[in-house]
Amino acid sequence: MILGLGATAGAVPDQEDRVPMPEMHHIQPRSRRSGVPILPLAGVLCLLAPFPGPHLPDAGAASSRPGDAVRALRTDAPIRVDGFLDDPAWRDAPVLSLDYEVMPGENVPAPVRTECRIVYDEQALYVAFRAYDPRPEEIRARLTDRDPQPTDDQVGVTLVPFDDARRGFMFIANPFGVQTDIFRNDLSEEQTEDVTWDAIWASAGRLTDDGYVVEIGIPFAAIRFPRTEEEQTWGFAAYRNYPRSVRHQLSSIPFDRGRNCLLCQFGKLTGIRGIRPGRNLELDPTFTARRHDRRDPLAGGEIGAGPAKGDLGLSVRWAVTPNLSANAAVNPDFSQVEADVQQLDINTRFALFYPERRPFFQEGADFFTTPINAVYTRTVADPLWGLKVSGKDGNHAVGVFVTRDERTNFTIPSNQRTEFAGIEEEVTGAVIRYRQDVGSASAIGMLATLREGRRYHNRLVGLDGWLRLTGSETVRWQALGSQTLYPDPVATEGKFEGFGGMIAYRHESRSWIWGAAYRDFDPGFRADAGYVPRVDLREIEAQVERRFWGTGRSWLTDGGVEIGYARAESHDGLRTDQVARIQPYMNGAWQSYFRPIYQWTEERYAGRIYRLNQGLLRAGARPSRSFNFWGVAAHGDVIDYANARPAIHWWGGPGFAYDFGRHFQLVIDHTFEDVAVEGKRLYLVNLLYGRIVYQLTARTFVRTILQYEGIDLSPRMFTFPVPEGERSLASQLLFSYKLNPQTVFYLGHADRRRGESARRMRLQDRTFFV
Repeated sequence: MILGLGATAGAVPDQEDRVPMPEMHHIQPRSRRSGVPILPLAGVLCLLAPFPGPHLPDAGAASSRPGDAVRALRTDAPIRVDGFLDDPAWRDAPVLSLDYEVMPGENVPAPVRTECRIVYDEQALYVAFRAYDPRPEEIRARLTDRDPQPTDDQVGVTLVPFDDARRGFMFIANPFGVQTDIFRNDLSEEQTEDVTWDAIWASAGRLTDDGYVVEIGIPFAAIRFPRTEEEQTWGFAAYRNYPRSVRHQLSSIPFDRGRNCLLCQFGKLTGIRGIRPGRNLELDPTFTARRHDRRDPLAGGEIGAGPAKGDLGLSVRWAVTPNLSANAAVNPDFSQVEADVQQLDINTRFALFYPERRPFFQEGADFFTTPINAVYTRTVADPLWGLKVSGKDGNHAVGVFVTRDERTNFTIPSNQRTEFAGIEEEVTGAVIRYRQDVGSASAIGMLATLREGRRYHNRLVGLDGWLRLTGSETVRWQALGSQTLYPDPVATEGKFEGFGGMIAYRHESRSWIWGAAYRDFDPGFRADAGYVPRVDLREIEAQVERRFWGTGRSWLTDGGVEIGYARAESHDGLRTDQVARIQPYMNGAWQSYFRPIYQWTEERYAGRIYRLNQGLLRAGARPSRSFNFWGVAAHGDVIDYANARPAIHWWGGPGFAYDFGRHFQLVIDHTFEDVAVEGKRLYLVNLLYGRIVYQLTARTFVRTILQYEGIDLSPRMFTFPVPEGERSLASQLLFSYKLNPQTVFYLGHADRRRGESARRMRLQDRTFFV
């Protein structure tokens, strides 16, 4: 039940909320990147870890040997998930030891001892961890909201209930019980992890004199598993994150770095029988109250108080069968209280990309993932209602959703740029996805998308596949056809038809990665329900990477060098892009990283070939458990798209995060871009992002976000009239109480100020919401 969900200014997507992600994979110094590194692939090896628990009796408990299946013990005794492992059920449960360090060491003995026990009853699976630490004062743990970055000590498990090496559920907690749950999909080259997936489960933890203890309870209603009366076998691994100067990742099983699949290497969890997923009916009523005030330029420029509005909505989730769920929403509150991070959108050609954060679309998002990004749910701006069905039964997976949107927004792609258009008419959108598993680790699928309005439609259908040739080689492909009808004000030609497709081969082993891809999008191809910002394109791309691994005891944990090449042309044979790049990288002590890139580019724009040389450096480190810093610097040739001429730019900026104790965090990040033509400044843009969070408990926080943008233009350098500049400051104050991922209360305020200078900024609008 979501008691309240407030909207911040700019939080709900509109026709301008897009992002340039050209297929050529140029250095893109336009989008802001967080300085906290996301889990690398090797880090995923640890998302399969165990949980510690204190007071676990050693007598009579036999430790499992490498290669043995882990057997869960059934109990009828009650278990309280409170971080105190004194319930009788834990006494006879076998002990699983996390004996392997899988990063940075390669299956070397774990530097610390971790024990894990597993029991279950008719309702849930319970996991207890006892994480020993020779220096418990160095344990990194703080109170945060759900799904924090993996900078704390953590323990957890990954479950693969269908034992199909394709889809897994990760449940992770830090020493205070702060939860992270992740859905992992290995049916992609990227082996994606969906952190937005949220389940309702229990966790509790506490620090002890010799480490910490974590206890987890995972209701069977939170996951999907086969319908059978026989004993079940699940894929399983337990994990511990042990971050010190180096981030050690420990596992219950060893991993072969020469194989590019992770879930296929999992151990087995046996002993579970007589369980049934609940056919739950979940009702999520929503209530949102807000008042939006705006400055009226026709009424003396004063802020006018807007009317207070209240909205009621209802979302329903029903487990139709143990493996198939249905979602429905009437007057849904699809907004979110996490405002989009500002991105530099000056001097860009293609649509900006913003991640999806709305719960209705986040759930089951992996069912709709294909090699071409043909489903991008942020194209649904303001829906009146939505319906969704998704699930997996045996080798078959299906996903369907339908929405009714109050406004029709769409992009109009081409080879050279992305245009935007919209009409004030309702549009119905539908996505149908079916996938069938083939063999032990391959799949074939079908996708159809539809957007239907009174004067507009876009229809797309196609096939795709994922083929695992060996443990280190994969092939993926997709073929799509589309038909589009635009209304007269948007396109005089009216109808567009076209083909879009791709095929890619990838080899990934311990020391080498190489691959090649081909993409082809006709001029008339449109994927209006997805994110394909560029068409009239034929592109080839190749990559080779040499990887190096540290011993686990040296300063260098891992590193390598990547060389890539890409070339694109239009369908009339005109070469439009060519890129060659070299990218060495290394990761080391203090959780540091160092990633320089040098890139040579040829880009056609406005009938002219531009030859561009660019260099970029990303670096950062976490020298202590409280302090994390990062920085980006780029310099080189760019194109002044507005005036069609060559330019030089500097781009980058520093950032840091500091934790004041267990509850308080400060994050500051600065990004700038300085562009000059013939030695004279064309424009200077500064973005400053600040976030202050006070986490009262694991469920409650108070947060302030400030986002400042300053733009300075040189009117004499432009071939058309422009202002000298503008300043804007957006702020948000938010109080949040989260009983669980589905029962949330928000109370907040957001406003935005604008002006020609920092001193002359005036309040433009403000919103109060609950």
